[in-house]
Formats: sequence, C-alpha cells, structure tokens
Amino acid sequence: MFSKSCQYAIQAILYIGLKGGNKTPVSIKSICNDQNIPNHFLAKILQLLVKQKILSSVKGPNGGFILNKPIRNFKLIEVVEFIDGSEIFNQCGIGFKRCSDDTPCPVHDTFRQVKNKIKEILTQKSLKQLCDEINEGKTNLILYSKS
Repeated sequence: MFSKSCQYAIQAILYIGLKGGNKTPVSIKSICNDQNIPNHFLAKILQLLVKQKILSSVKGPNGGFILNKPIRNFKLIEVVEFIDGSEIFNQCGIGFKRCSDDTPCPVHDTFRQVKNKIKEILTQKSLKQLCDEINEGKTNLILYSKS
C-alpha cells in the first residue's frame, strides 16, 4: 500500500524513536545497517523529513537525527501523509479510476475497511506506544545487522 520511500521513512522513524527519540542523535549509518536500507536512498528521505520539520539533523561526530516532538505525541500518519499523501486512503484498491461508493469495484467495501483501519492505527497509536510494544517483546523491529 505504501511506497518504498514511505516504508523506509516509517522504519527509520521507528528506529530513531527506539534508539534516540528527541534526545540522542541516531546516525544514518546505524539506521541503514540495522534496517538494511540503502544509504543514498535513506539520506534523501531523511533530508525531506528534516525540511518538513519532522526530524532535526545534528551535525558532528556524534551527530545524526532526532525527532522534533516528544515521542508520545508523534503519530506515523504525519510521515505517511508527507511522503505518500493522504490520497492513498481514497484510491481504489485495485487501481480503477472510477471506483467510488456510487460505482464500487468488486473489492471496494473490503478495501475501504482495511484502509480505514490502517489510517486509524497510524493516527491513534503514538510512536511511544509502538516503541513500547517493541521493547516489551510484543512486536519487533527487524534488525539486519549482527550488532
């Protein structure tokens, strides 16, 4: 449902939330290594998130990226809407141009329920809640490095 850019942005935000939040800068190298994201691709995404004031960039040898708001107030819907836009929640699930409530495609109602649930999760759950679930072992953030 989400573009690769949006997926990487969400993975990076979750990683930053877990490792540093809005206090400790997290290096792009550690995000790329642990999440198996191409460095050049992630660098562009993180620059966009800094421009949008979702993240701040900290310069220097211990630099990296931090969240611009407290983790408990951060919602992933902000990232999704910035990267992919809010239209993804209104598009036809199988790509028809004229799909609507008046002229539904064969999966219209089912896809609408799924999209609404995804939007609800991204809007209601805070980054803190998601990080807490990871820290408690209820869910995980798959790390690819051996560290």
